[in-house]
Amino acid sequence: MKTPKQPTEMTSNFSNHLKSLRTQKGLSQGELAVRAGITRQAISAIESNLYLPTTAVALHLASVLACRVEDLFNFRTAEDIVEGKLIGHLPHSDMKASPIRVKVSTVGSKTVVRPVTGLGEMLSFTVPTDGYVVEAHGQTSGAMVRVKLARDRQAIEQAISVAGCDPAIFLAGEHMRRHKDQTSVVGWTMGSMAALRALQQGEVHVAGLHLYDPSTGESNLPVLRRTLKSSHYDVVTFATWEEGLLVRAGNPKSIRAVSDIADPNVTLVNREEGAGARLLLDQRLRAAGIASDQVKGYNTIVASHFDIARAIASRQADVGIGIRSAAQLFGLDFVPLQAARYDLVVPKAYLKSHPTLAHLFETLVSRPFRNEIESLGGYDTSETGTLHALRVG
Repeated sequence: MKTPKQPTEMTSNFSNHLKSLRTQKGLSQGELAVRAGITRQAISAIESNLYLPTTAVALHLASVLACRVEDLFNFRTAEDIVEGKLIGHLPHSDMKASPIRVKVSTVGSKTVVRPVTGLGEMLSFTVPTDGYVVEAHGQTSGAMVRVKLARDRQAIEQAISVAGCDPAIFLAGEHMRRHKDQTSVVGWTMGSMAALRALQQGEVHVAGLHLYDPSTGESNLPVLRRTLKSSHYDVVTFATWEEGLLVRAGNPKSIRAVSDIADPNVTLVNREEGAGARLLLDQRLRAAGIASDQVKGYNTIVASHFDIARAIASRQADVGIGIRSAAQLFGLDFVPLQAARYDLVVPKAYLKSHPTLAHLFETLVSRPFRNEIESLGGYDTSETGTLHALRVG
């Protein structure tokens, strides 16, 4: 069969899933072209929505990919609706009067829906929605919801969902768009253990964590071996960062070590159980022989490194555990405690099936990206991109 010379119909009226299905099968454009009896240029043109294939070509492609033609190409309806599993909470509101903005992601065989508000107050106004909830069978996690899409399905299928607490992951998405493709990277802020649970439950593509094990001197791998009990994951270093005590400029309470936070005149702001910062705090308190109930503010919990820094800058607290870049952003002083490796964990199956996930890890090791995150302060990228063997059993 020859490469089509001109469009057979306006491609804007169709949804095109050829690239995602080809990638799921592990085929290159050239391999698919050979098996379907057309040119690689034809495959490229079809995937780029430059041409709509003839019926004969569509049938050959569907045969090679072991799917139906309508799985590859279908008419766009006036309202493109998807159904997915809700993660988080929907507000109790009239959806017609106040549309609920959500992000939609395809994780393996699941469609996952999260309210945009889950990104936090600032990102809620800067990250565009994927669609609007039109029907919900419940308001809490696990409920099935129907969403009217506001973006092309292919763009949603290419998006990468990352759970963790490093805000620099959004920069990776910007660099991907600049150099590779139009893939968006969406970071959902949560502690290390919560991120790992989200990965195990099929809610995200990647989990970021920083959990230092003092008994072995290793970062992350001991916890991953105990928790995942499988070698079907890749563990790749994002960066090494400095963790320490965030205090107000000038350090007015003279806080030099974790033992100083037991002073009744010092108020702590803490992270949730399972967060790497909370683990570090608890390890240092035990080493100093200090019980948590001796620390004022120990049970005051916030959700991120930036929330720690914001609470201290606004004088709601005197000290908290966080990363140097958060201290610099809010004009705080920083008392270093340790260097910790922040790793990204990804199922090997996702790297094979997701159309753009491999591009994320190519971006991480690029010099422009490494230069940018190093300029944030407190990041060391000398190990960025290092693959760590997760030997289990």
